[in-house]
Amino acid sequence: MADTCGTICHAADKLISAGATKVYAILTHGIFSGPAISRINNACFEAVVVTNTIPQEEKMKTCPKIQVIDISMILAEAIRRTHNGESVSYLFSHVPL
Repeated sequence: MADTCGTICHAADKLISAGATKVYAILTHGIFSGPAISRINNACFEAVVVTNTIPQEEKMKTCPKIQVIDISMILAEAIRRTHNGESVSYLFSHVPL
């Protein structure tokens, strides 16, 4: 989860200082409040990938580094499995398409 993105931007700078040539951020929930978008735009990220648990359409208009992954199918399958008493941990190795 990332809110104002100070920590991930600081970590990205450290990675570049340590010799990384590309840095990507992968986030479950992109809250992106306050200075987050400005920080991401000015940071060294190749991309900031978030799930669609929070709508990102407006943020993506001002931050081309944000990419969104749709997780609706995996959430639906987890709910179905829970409802039917099936293994949810099965999804760790078998992702539905």
